[in-house]
Amino acid sequence: MIKQIGVLGAGQMGNGIAHVFAQFGYQVVLFDIAQVQLDKALKTIGQNLERQAKKGAIPEALVAETLGRITTTQDMNCLADVDFAVEAVTEHEPLKLEIFRKLDGIVKPGAILASNTSSIPITKIASVTGRPDKVIGMHFMNPVPIMKLVEIIRGHATCEDTFLLTSELVAKLEKEMAVSQDYPGFIVNRVLIPMINEAVFALYEGIATAEDIDKGMKLGTNQPMGPLTLADFIGLDTVLAIANVLYDGFKDPKYRPCPLLVKMVNAGYMGRKSGRGFYTY
Repeated sequence: MIKQIGVLGAGQMGNGIAHVFAQFGYQVVLFDIAQVQLDKALKTIGQNLERQAKKGAIPEALVAETLGRITTTQDMNCLADVDFAVEAVTEHEPLKLEIFRKLDGIVKPGAILASNTSSIPITKIASVTGRPDKVIGMHFMNPVPIMKLVEIIRGHATCEDTFLLTSELVAKLEKEMAVSQDYPGFIVNRVLIPMINEAVFALYEGIATAEDIDKGMKLGTNQPMGPLTLADFIGLDTVLAIANVLYDGFKDPKYRPCPLLVKMVNAGYMGRKSGRGFYTY
């Protein structure tokens, strides 16, 4: 039975993942190398819980209860007793592989290791561990407390028990599951990132302004936000990283990242988190 959850990375995705697991009764150990990031994560989780309570989505008493289930640490060894671990660090393959190597040597033998990667092959991540049958992709959508979908990705060696236990976790979090084969980008980003990249090309080629591109897609296709606004929300560095995974993985020129996207990331224009992307914040 899964009772204790480890979450690695206390950034935007990690704090959301810790939030939902704690909200639904799991004890959570939240790991990050930076104490300032852990403090920021707890503050964000508290604010988001208060917002849910004010809207009537959760009882007021659940705010303190949820926060009380989260323990923070800068020592990965504190994850030794977790039953299930979710990695949610930066979308950088060497970093993820190094974390899984370390985690595999720390966490008890029966524990499942999941990655929140949005594009890196689960089979490759699993290959650096001694338990590839216990490794699975569990890709949450942002913002985690609000978005209902979780993509589940089975690696080449992922066993049926690992898949079933992960499926049960998704259901207990009151989320919906979409199952993908282990190919670059999985389902959502295989479709989404080329759309965003094409919107950047439309801007790069002078077809329209950023505002009109977003207005056209928002009002013309009933999307909640335009693709360039969404890119700023995701982070242009993350969009570029996933675009490169698609381009490298398929070797197909249709996935080539737009030169404008590359230039903006090189300039430090990362979107909302840096204060400037396709728009200024």
